[in-house]
Amino acid sequence: MKHLGTPSYEIDRSTGQCALTDRELKPGEPYIATLVAAAESEMDQNADRRVHLAASLGFKRIDISWEAWQEGKRPDRLFGYWKTTVAEPEKKKKLFIDDDVLMNLFRRLAESDQPQRLAFRFVLGLILMRKKCLRYDGTKRRQVAESESQPKHEDWWQVVPKLDLSKGPLGKWNDDDKMEMLDPHLDEQQIRQVTEQIGEILEAEL
Repeated sequence: MKHLGTPSYEIDRSTGQCALTDRELKPGEPYIATLVAAAESEMDQNADRRVHLAASLGFKRIDISWEAWQEGKRPDRLFGYWKTTVAEPEKKKKLFIDDDVLMNLFRRLAESDQPQRLAFRFVLGLILMRKKCLRYDGTKRRQVAESESQPKHEDWWQVVPKLDLSKGPLGKWNDDDKMEMLDPHLDEQQIRQVTEQIGEILEAEL
């Protein structure tokens, strides 16, 4: 895995406009927030700063009006989505997001090998453990064939999800659904940075 460094993890916030119809979303109106995979051109280091920051995790936030979603309209390269409501101007407090959304994103990121997305997934896992949606069962260290003289190791956390997230902390663990997540060895600053950005993406308190 490449060294993660301390990159910027910015992703566009809600625009207040439906990306597919250009209609303005009004306060109190339900809509679908989506996370889509950024195109390669948007990942280009030479792209303008605003676009590059928006794609620094390989994702873009795109909002879709509820009626457009109900009509079957979808953005290209859809990765994940959740239903939310346009905030009232006087209300600054962020909304809580369904744990199922977080778990779905965690599962969807399992096949990624991009350092930024691995960091995203690891922090999501920490959030889910704090919410008692994942249980930590230990760490497995594996050698990665880099070179015989300089072997490299990866630490994989063994985790187990709840059988039914809707039951909260009292729900049973699904021991038949064991999962793993790579520990990218982020420092406290990186973890805080990624956590804050996930909160901005989801517009949620985590």
